[in-house]
Amino acid sequence: MDRIKKYVAEIIGTFVLVTFGCGTAVAVGCNAECGSGYLITAFAFGLVIVAMAYSIGNISGCHINPAVSLAMFIRRQIDGMDCICYIIAQCIGSLGGCLVLLCAFGKDCGFGANQVQATWENGGPGKAFVIEIILTFVFVIAVIGVTSKVQNGAIAGVVIGLTLTMVHIFGIALTGTSVNPARSLMPALFARGAALHQLWIFIIGPLIGGALAAVVYSYLEIPEKKAARER
Repeated sequence: MDRIKKYVAEIIGTFVLVTFGCGTAVAVGCNAECGSGYLITAFAFGLVIVAMAYSIGNISGCHINPAVSLAMFIRRQIDGMDCICYIIAQCIGSLGGCLVLLCAFGKDCGFGANQVQATWENGGPGKAFVIEIILTFVFVIAVIGVTSKVQNGAIAGVVIGLTLTMVHIFGIALTGTSVNPARSLMPALFARGAALHQLWIFIIGPLIGGALAAVVYSYLEIPEKKAARER
């Protein structure tokens, strides 16, 4: 039963992320030419993480992101069953968020789907793929670092939220910033077109970035602290 509660919390968290994060991008117009909309969207995603971290963080850990769940699995902080079920729950939450956006904005709203931005199309999918790996690596290593210390509990949500805001501010003009396969999957399926053709960038890139963050942090981690965590 406790496992079910964690999965429900992940559904809720990802639902809120897509509804308010992607919904803000739809509402204000998120592109490199719209300065205010650009920043508002970045902060919307960050603020959602802050809100969810302090509301469901003590239930599921507030992953609401398959890249984070994969990293925690690699670090043996969740088991294989939790990792799979977390990712399924996150995709269900993303689907729910897209249904809200469909009702609110209509079928042609774009759903805040990630795409290689027009101002950077010459960079090609390969460069966008590398950018997503880097953005996710930075975000996930911050998540791992701040949550690895119990004494950081009071500030962890703020740090994670601000880190997500930071990577969005840098990445929106390049890829729209995914760093989260669940956040990208359902909006792309609803938006179709170019968003669907480029979806692989925003699924595989963040998963690689999350896995790298887990491996690198585990290498850098002080042995005594690593032993204490694994006990």
